[in-house]
Amino acid sequence: MGLEGLTLRAIAKELDVKAPALYWHFKDKQALLDEMATEMFRRMTADLDAARPPDDWAQALEAAMRGLRGHLLRYRDGAKVYSGTHFTDISYAAPMEAHLRTLVAGGFTAAGAARAWFTAYSYTIGYVIEEQSMGPLPGSDGEGYDLEARADRLAGFPLTAEAGPEMFRDQDAGFEAGLAAVLAGIATTLLPPAARPAGPVGP
Repeated sequence: MGLEGLTLRAIAKELDVKAPALYWHFKDKQALLDEMATEMFRRMTADLDAARPPDDWAQALEAAMRGLRGHLLRYRDGAKVYSGTHFTDISYAAPMEAHLRTLVAGGFTAAGAARAWFTAYSYTIGYVIEEQSMGPLPGSDGEGYDLEARADRLAGFPLTAEAGPEMFRDQDAGFEAGLAAVLAGIATTLLPPAARPAGPVGP
């Protein structure tokens, strides 16, 4: 169905119930999406709680963003559902507090820790939105973006044409490369000079 086609009436039809039965629980589509995002977060937290996060702030942030991406990819339009919604409880508070503590222990100010977390989070959400929008859909046999057709259309723009494989192939490697750049930028711009690492940051 996809996120665009998701309505309470469509869900009611799929469940073979009357629409008012769903409106009893959710006043509108946004309320449904909020609860869906909250449940996605609960499941992700349950999975990730089994492994103790690293003490190093960069490794911890890296692991959290990898876990977030992996979890969002389990669901069709998972990142779009997650983006812009409001959690319906405070189950997110304890995990976020733990991550912020790790960042502060690594030398960030409280404000810097919040900005570092939100920057990495925003990168991950945006990356997965693009990744899922390009396809193929989970479980399908499609190949996603047609790079040959794209290159043909952009024959007069060679650098733009050559950028296609870097942007639209091997999404795992692309995510890791972008995450490394984000972490390096966080270390350079948000860490106080005295706390900045001497060597490279990130994967």
